[in-house]
Amino acid sequence: MSIEQTSEFLFDLRRDNRAVEALPEALCPADLTSAYAAQALLVERLCAHWHGQTAGYKIALTSPTAQSLLGVLHPVYGRLISSRCYDSGASLTAGEYCTRIIEVEFAFVMATDVPRSSTPYSAVSIAPYITSLHPAIEIVDHRFAALERLNACSLAADNAIHGSFVQGPAASAWHDHDLGAHTVRLLVNDKPILSGAGDRTLGHPLNALAWLANALPIHDLDLRAGDCITTGLVTDGIYHALPGDHLVGDFGALGQVEVIFTD
Repeated sequence: MSIEQTSEFLFDLRRDNRAVEALPEALCPADLTSAYAAQALLVERLCAHWHGQTAGYKIALTSPTAQSLLGVLHPVYGRLISSRCYDSGASLTAGEYCTRIIEVEFAFVMATDVPRSSTPYSAVSIAPYITSLHPAIEIVDHRFAALERLNACSLAADNAIHGSFVQGPAASAWHDHDLGAHTVRLLVNDKPILSGAGDRTLGHPLNALAWLANALPIHDLDLRAGDCITTGLVTDGIYHALPGDHLVGDFGALGQVEVIFTD
């Protein structure tokens, strides 16, 4: 296995919008270092193909629901790509995705670069680097029929199976809210389907952001001013969107985010 072969295989699946049973064993990275190296090559190819650039990060496997689905006990990260990031209210073509797994998430935009530190960041120490909080929906788009065979390394190599990102308006006075206890709902065609709270993301959304700030330098990356970070699933379950669905992530006093899938 070479990281070049792995990234090429994963890129071909995305370019052709094609699914397979699982990532071939010969292409599975042996460790997270190799997996993130393959991810970097894949993202470079995707940015060229989609005429975009990296715009931040997604954090996967921050909730008990997501971790139990894959049998993994720690998060992984992927990259957001500008041409696959949309404002709330976007209409997306359902057929452009192999799967349309909807994850309602807290997202943050960084105000300044986050310096590397010998002291690990915490929810408290990472907060001053944030300029805004946004209600968000991540669309997870995986191409593996045997999802149970996906592990942390293959997940990381495939850019954490990120599909697209939809961002709602910046929330006002978000510091006044206990994000860990803050309730969030997913509505589908005006009907409440799922609910949860911010404590589903490593106990608090800022815990997830701090994890990322600590994890990136291991792979020679850093959080930069303007980066958008979406911190993981907050509802107790996931929803597979259908063509024609109108989806709303309702964050109560922190606002809403919505997306529509057209046929």
